[in-house]
Amino acid sequence: MSTATPEVTAPTTAATRTYASLGAAWIPMLALCMAFFVEMVDNTLLSIAIPTIGRDLHGTTTSLQWITGAYSLTFGGLLLTAGSLADRFGRRRVLQIGLAIFGSLSLLVVFVDRTNELIALRAALGVAAAMMAPITNSLVFRLFDDDKLRMRAMTVMIIVGMSGFILGPLLGGSALAHFSWEWLLVVNAPIALIAFIGVRVGVAPDEADGLTNDRLDLPGAVLSISTIGLASYALTSGVEHGWTALLTLGCAVGAVLAASIFVWHERRTAEPMLDLSLFTGRHGGTVRGATIAQLGTAIAMAGVMFGLILHFQYAYGWSPMRAGLANLPLIVTMILATPVSEGLGKRFGHRIACLIGAGFLAASLAGMAWGVHHGYAVIAVCMVLMTVGLRTVMTICAVALVAAMPENRTSLGAALNDTAQEVGTSIGTAVIGTLIAARVTVNLPAGAWSSDLVQSFFDGERVAYGVLAVVVGLIAGLGALTLSNSRDVEEVH
Repeated sequence: MSTATPEVTAPTTAATRTYASLGAAWIPMLALCMAFFVEMVDNTLLSIAIPTIGRDLHGTTTSLQWITGAYSLTFGGLLLTAGSLADRFGRRRVLQIGLAIFGSLSLLVVFVDRTNELIALRAALGVAAAMMAPITNSLVFRLFDDDKLRMRAMTVMIIVGMSGFILGPLLGGSALAHFSWEWLLVVNAPIALIAFIGVRVGVAPDEADGLTNDRLDLPGAVLSISTIGLASYALTSGVEHGWTALLTLGCAVGAVLAASIFVWHERRTAEPMLDLSLFTGRHGGTVRGATIAQLGTAIAMAGVMFGLILHFQYAYGWSPMRAGLANLPLIVTMILATPVSEGLGKRFGHRIACLIGAGFLAASLAGMAWGVHHGYAVIAVCMVLMTVGLRTVMTICAVALVAAMPENRTSLGAALNDTAQEVGTSIGTAVIGTLIAARVTVNLPAGAWSSDLVQSFFDGERVAYGVLAVVVGLIAGLGALTLSNSRDVEEVH
């Protein structure tokens, strides 16, 4: 980062303002980071408070699961639609609307006194978050003309976002020691307000030339929401009700049918929400590869996060705060691995760098499978190795994907990136949950575990992480193979 006096490159109009350094862009960067942080931390923030919420609202097991699931379901299902809306009506405008709705809805939690009301509120918050997620990355990319600055800015966003996801349980556990669980949502309101002001002040409005004037593809939006929503619920239902249950199979079949109709519709309509030629055109390899590789990173991250939360709190018997602190190797490495990820990209290019990152992911998961029987020190080393792989693949693919999109489709590119990660999160959680349930028990008992149960749980983890090592290595590796072979850290335009 430059230490010189912040300087803004001379704009031709207010709408084309760009910045000469990260320091010069501190206001919009702070605002966009806050927006991204709050939407990511909300994925995991309430997970630590579920027992407290259950006691206060007299919730059933199913209703408590939906308190966390409703947010991710609407969030993941609406990402592509929100990205398409932003590219049509203005990215800054849609982000500001999303922030206003997110902050306002968060305040309504003080009126909640039943679990179904909280589920509805969480679903609505997921809708607002979907209006924010792809646009924050798209706008931070637009703040700079220099591709190296774009790479660094995207790196900052990834660190902030993943830190929010990882820190959710730790922040929630710390807050519950002093405040009621409602404050975990109320605090979103001032954060959203500050982010709203920062975006208003520091981010220029969109120019008409940078937007698309296509009509909104409502059938495509409905079909994309149905596909992702049904697929996500099928994974959740598989863990809860079994993979051969009628509900699970029905959702899976429905997702396949919706996806097939979506592809058919997008190919024949004159103004598609998702132009499928983007996957086959000049930069089609980059778009396909980056999306697939991001899917692999999310499977790895979600699987390990979910498994280790159970490992630390149940098998080890650690408190929520101590379990949260045990994830610090992930956060520290996420920050310190910048020279490694950038150095790999500069020296080897996107394709080879991402293949190396995929190798790190597979090796770390294989090491985790061995390490669960050998204490926290081994697990921590594997967490560090995994995070190096995550940073390398995630940063390069995020930059490459947005850069490969047409100028008037950058929000949709960011939405593709986020959708792949949200789907990967559902898959990773489902794989770990299913394998542990099959090897140990569906209902994990609270309180002190017997030594036999602990060993049985470790065996289940060993199988689960071994399966993930193969799955993630193949998915991330196959995605990396179609990326550009450039030796720069920026994608070819």
